[in-house]
Amino acid sequence: MPRILLRAHKDPFRVASPRAVYKKNLIGENVGNLLFSSASYKLLQTSGTEIEVGSLKGGKAEADRINATVDHVVIPLANAFRPSYAATLDRMSETIEALNVPVTVLGVGAQMRMDGKVDRLDVVRDSVVRFVKAVLDKSPSIGVRGEFTDSYLRGLGFTDVDVIGCPSVFLHGPGLRIDKKVPALTTESRISLNLSPYVPGLGPVVERHTARYPKLRYAAQHRDALGMLLDPYHRSKEFKTDQLVLPTHHEHPLVRDNRTSFFVDPEPWMRYLAGFDYSFGTRIHGNIAALLAGTPATVLAHDSRTLELVRFYDIPHRTMKQVTPETDAAELYAEADFTAFNERHAERFDLFADFLGAHGLRHVYEPGEDPTRFDRRVDAIRWPGDAGAGPRAVKVATRLAGALAPRFRRARVVAA
Repeated sequence: MPRILLRAHKDPFRVASPRAVYKKNLIGENVGNLLFSSASYKLLQTSGTEIEVGSLKGGKAEADRINATVDHVVIPLANAFRPSYAATLDRMSETIEALNVPVTVLGVGAQMRMDGKVDRLDVVRDSVVRFVKAVLDKSPSIGVRGEFTDSYLRGLGFTDVDVIGCPSVFLHGPGLRIDKKVPALTTESRISLNLSPYVPGLGPVVERHTARYPKLRYAAQHRDALGMLLDPYHRSKEFKTDQLVLPTHHEHPLVRDNRTSFFVDPEPWMRYLAGFDYSFGTRIHGNIAALLAGTPATVLAHDSRTLELVRFYDIPHRTMKQVTPETDAAELYAEADFTAFNERHAERFDLFADFLGAHGLRHVYEPGEDPTRFDRRVDAIRWPGDAGAGPRAVKVATRLAGALAPRFRRARVVAA
């Protein structure tokens, strides 16, 4: 039986309370990380394949154990090519260099400015080169998220680079389709907002939408926000942005008035997002989660890692340079066009499947496989409720998630 080691922060079937998730950092600082690791698990768990979830912390002992117990190492990554991630890259490189089994990297990205200039990555160059060399010594190619990362690695002299996007978008296979639920947004529309508090210029957008759309809710993703929701004395990180008008403190109306939600697992998060008319904001995986739930979404792209993904997948977007204090969700919704996303999704999935095949990996959407096996298992689990809700509201959110689950399953997949 083939055995795969999947690098992930948490097994997709492991249930942990929001407090445990916060304390042990089981989301790798952002719950969006669980979205692409869970998708990778589902896609790779073919009949007869066993998947083990673990980390690559470095050292010969770890490499020896992996060589003795698994047949393939798969590493889904996000914006790993950035200065603050250099030490983690070096630890992974140390392990990979000592492996005797194949290694596949799914969707790694470089974090640069939106102009694509790579000078800020000079300090991490040696770590990136070491990592890519180690991977390509065990692999026919390295899978990257989009055009910027492809250009960056080719500029470093690497040619065995494949643009494959992020596995999260392929969670439901080649048949995903997005259609608008309502003709237009009104002030009574249910809107999910996601944001990155370190991105300048969001303050006026948040203020406008908090006041204009009473049914708008903030879907938080970062561990710091989870700490704020769990602890009335928690002090959030301070960024060089318009911090006071963002929902990063208990006095903000989106937090104070119980209009902020946080789900520590992908399944209840997507069920929750299925109940909205629209999602928008700067969080790429927050909006991908909405799309997977069948909810239209627009990304406000603020750097190369978000821009290259929305371009690859034809996800409706604006750059933050195109966002003004007057930017309105109704306007974004009206201009959002999912024609290219829908028409090219199967083609992109085939590209991803071909990449897996070239690496000796199979996927659950191949003939004879059962992609619903993973879904049935997560459906049967009693997941934690909304960490942003009080005791009574948690029960309401849990009931809502259960009520939406059948609708969510029907809406999210169209036969290929």
